[in-house]
Amino acid sequence: MGTMLTIGAFAKASRLSPKALRLYDELDLLRPARVDPDTGYRYYAPEQLERARLVAWLRRLGMPLARIRTVCALPPGPAAREIRAYWAGVEAETATRRDLAAFLVDHLIPTPEEDTAMLELRYAALSDTGLVRPANQDTAYAGTRVLAVADGFGPAGAPASTAAVEALKTLDRETLPAGSVLNLLEDAVQGATNAVRNIAGGEDGTTLTAMLWTGSQLALVHIGDSRAYLLRDGELFRITHDHTVVQSMIDEGRLTPEEATTHPQRALLIKALTTDDTISTPDLRLQDAHPGDRYLLCSDGLSSVVEDPAIQRILTSVPAPEAAVRTLVAEANQAGGPDNVSCVVADVVGGGDAPTP
Repeated sequence: MGTMLTIGAFAKASRLSPKALRLYDELDLLRPARVDPDTGYRYYAPEQLERARLVAWLRRLGMPLARIRTVCALPPGPAAREIRAYWAGVEAETATRRDLAAFLVDHLIPTPEEDTAMLELRYAALSDTGLVRPANQDTAYAGTRVLAVADGFGPAGAPASTAAVEALKTLDRETLPAGSVLNLLEDAVQGATNAVRNIAGGEDGTTLTAMLWTGSQLALVHIGDSRAYLLRDGELFRITHDHTVVQSMIDEGRLTPEEATTHPQRALLIKALTTDDTISTPDLRLQDAHPGDRYLLCSDGLSSVVEDPAIQRILTSVPAPEAAVRTLVAEANQAGGPDNVSCVVADVVGGGDAPTP
């Protein structure tokens, strides 16, 4: 094994403090090669330096100690994949915080009144059981201020999705107090989370994709695999990120989008509104509204069977929101209707062009 290093010498060589080395020993992360039975003094082998340096670098990445233990126990290839997966998660979390920062910046800089006074929403919502499922666990809603789609799962999925949307409907009023949109939205989302927890057990929950209309912007709340799309100037943009196992595998480079469509776990969620705090934090962002914009909120009963080009074609060619939601639902059912399907379509129009829905 070669010459043993004292804990001080090993600390200096590995760039880890003696205090850190003692902690890693206690956590079974980096055991000394020998412990003196009389003094309790720790000695390390030079061969342990590589693992010690790996631990030090992973700590600099911010990786939790429990996950470092997992990485250190793996061969190099799987260890590299685990590090890549960890960092993809960090970047996703950073992106969520970046969106929140952008939300706050936009929230604190009011849009000039003359640009927003004449904008209104024209909207429609439709939810359908589909052709296979025995009951509808989706909820879809469109109102003056609130647009929402929720897709429940588990035995109490239907009441869970209904409860989440009902909690957000408290914001559906004619006027919102100036300067408090973010706080109102946060309170409503917390209300939705609590409402779901009052109903759900361990295996129940719901997705939630919703937008709050401020008169000039749309504040987006999203968790799960329901989606929001924006059709602007004929181009279709997906403005939500699926919180699913396969999407995380795509983000990490382990799956292509094409492979994901046939993956057996493509509907497995990693985030939703449930009784579990660790997976119940939604994404939040703000969308500037332009006249002519068309928004679609939908459950995966649409997006899993109707591809984006077909969604774009329908949204582009069917002018009225009421007709558009009916056409989208019919398209999903024509593709087999394997799941409940829910759609909300909302158009941003000048005040003089918007009939009362």
